[in-house]
Amino acid sequence: MTDPAAELDEIVHQRSRLGILAVAYEVESADFSYLQRNLELTPGNLNGHLTALESAGLIRVSKSFRGRRPLTSISITAAGRKAFRAEIARLKAIIARADAADVVRSSDRPVNRATLRDPPLRTT
Repeated sequence: MTDPAAELDEIVHQRSRLGILAVAYEVESADFSYLQRNLELTPGNLNGHLTALESAGLIRVSKSFRGRRPLTSISITAAGRKAFRAEIARLKAIIARADAADVVRSSDRPVNRATLRDPPLRTT
């Protein structure tokens, strides 16, 4: 049995970054205050996640002014769209494994528990 979460992307899968990408995937751009409020992050925490995503090439950060107020907004890149869709596919695969396990457990077929245990230690 392989680790079902082994292929999850560490950059994308982190809860806050996945939330940022999910929002960015749906819209043309999202501003900093919208993300902060809706993802319930502190400014420093959000900034750190945006920096990680931007460094990975998954989002583009734009800074401008609205009147005299600074405005930071983000948009998802093509690489970000691809990474987000790949992460969704990996999560769906994990869900499919869980659903298959539920089917086996609810049937009259016995569950092969031996595959769920570590092999016995060898002694020399």
